[in-house]
Amino acid sequence: MTEHVILLHGLWMRGFALSMLHRRMIEQGFRVHRFDYMSVATSQERILGRLLKHMQLLGEDAVPVHLVGHSLGGLLALQVCQEEGALPEGRIVCLGSPLMGSAAARGFARWGRGSEVLLGHNRELLEKGFGQWSGTREVGMIAGRSPIGLGAVLASIEGEHDGTVAVEETRLPGLADHCVVDTSHTGLLFSTDVAQHCGHFLRQGAFARAAAPGATGPVSADSVSSA
Repeated sequence: MTEHVILLHGLWMRGFALSMLHRRMIEQGFRVHRFDYMSVATSQERILGRLLKHMQLLGEDAVPVHLVGHSLGGLLALQVCQEEGALPEGRIVCLGSPLMGSAAARGFARWGRGSEVLLGHNRELLEKGFGQWSGTREVGMIAGRSPIGLGAVLASIEGEHDGTVAVEETRLPGLADHCVVDTSHTGLLFSTDVAQHCGHFLRQGAFARAAAPGATGPVSADSVSSA
């Protein structure tokens, strides 16, 4: 049977933002589901509870149930997969997720009560991220390095970044693979190459390496393995 993919959007977004990625993952032969949630108003516990039940329901097909999460969505994907509860097998791809914690989110935190309005119940997860990944699922990260975005205006982001998240903030110890592409934080959702990288990792557990000159197919820019 066809493998499932659950797409998770990021902060201040809703499921419709995933439309292009949804279509491109279907074209690669996956059964694709958009997981819509209110990123600020809904508690993290409620979001994870719904996601866990959705994964378990899809897992009744006895095929892998993969997760692809953009920004906050990637953080939530890792969080649900380290919670207690039986889960189907599958892999995770994170798109520009600040798994090491977000400087932009910490910048918002200096606004005091205003940060609670901006970041909601996921504030701590966004600010701190994870120390490392030791879960059973293989996790791949696709980071962007086109510095166009609101985060760069509101906070100081060091090194290469996608306008919201620094590349170094995506390099969590324990990742199965990591690659960097020339796109912005939001652009990760619309890039053809990113969608192809997602499909390759979900099926192979690694990103396609740079192709030889003249070859066709997805090419990972500055692709670096974190295994």
